Amino acid sequence: MDLKDLSREQLEYLLEDFAKRWLAHDGLWFQQVEQARGMEEAIRLDAGAWENFTVVEARRIMAFLGIEPGGGLDALKKALEYRMYRLINRQEIIDQDAGTIIFKMNDCRVQSARRRKKMPEFPCRPVGLVEYSGFARAIDPRIETRCLYCPPDEHPEDSFCAWEFTLKK
Repeated sequence: MDLKDLSREQLEYLLEDFAKRWLAHDGLWFQQVEQARGMEEAIRLDAGAWENFTVVEARRIMAFLGIEPGGGLDALKKALEYRMYRLINRQEIIDQDAGTIIFKMNDCRVQSARRRKKMPEFPCRPVGLVEYSGFARAIDPRIETRCLYCPPDEHPEDSFCAWEFTLKK
């Protein structure tokens, strides 16, 4: 079967399934490192991988959407909607003011799965700092990123993490 022969519904299903497969691989890789080397080392290596991947992802999204570097918060908002996990997580972007937006991950597939399995939340803050700040800087180096909350931090019931992006003049 050729992709061009698939219906829109089949293509949408396939895209979501690709995102799930990617995330499953990421999680399984992490678990293997955690078992072999411990949580601290797994997080350190995961952050290193995200440091590189997040820039690759941002650049590919920018190329796909025709976004030029230095596009500010509007470019970042658009690019955040095309991230790999966007298809499988529920997120929102709030315009705080002319120079600041808040990005919230309201439902995170990883954290929700851990909750269902009665496991503690994954302490993703260190990796998130690398991921979100690197993604934002790849879109526009003037964007500064601040974590408002992210596991292991306490967080509201309706979101797992929140990130503030500010465009510096």
